[in-house]
Amino acid sequence: MTKIGLISDTHGYLDERVFEYFAGCNEIWHAGDIGDLAVMKRLEAFKPTVGVYGNIDGTDIRHIYPEDQVFEREGKTIWITHIGGYPPRYNRRVLKQLDTIKPYLFICGHSHIVKVLTDKARLPLIHINPGAAGMQGFHKMRTIMRFDLTTEGVKNLQLIELGKRG
Repeated sequence: MTKIGLISDTHGYLDERVFEYFAGCNEIWHAGDIGDLAVMKRLEAFKPTVGVYGNIDGTDIRHIYPEDQVFEREGKTIWITHIGGYPPRYNRRVLKQLDTIKPYLFICGHSHIVKVLTDKARLPLIHINPGAAGMQGFHKMRTIMRFDLTTEGVKNLQLIELGKRG
């Protein structure tokens, strides 16, 4: 079992409570719009961290983090990208690769909207967007997620509210 802390759209802001909520996690996954390399440096110093760049991220971040991360955990294929859409409304770039990569978990950020959906046309694919943890954007509540990934799948998925934006 791998315990995952999931965060996105920090936009250069990292709430100190993230370290408390992710203390029991084995890894942190950041789904883009990091905003400042200092955010990733702090997360990486705390736990192993996987990240992708988002549309607001500059070349400093894009030189370190890719647009897509595709990897395996617990025998499951994970695909993290920032702008990907959601079932059944994926963006064109993602749609071209989705049936080749065949992820179990498809994780995106960008919309600042919390979503957990299954793709009924591509079962057992689960799409997760943890919302936005930063202060910038239209979201009202800053959110992160935490879950266990096992060989059987996602367990104990939790949405954590960090407080109102601004």
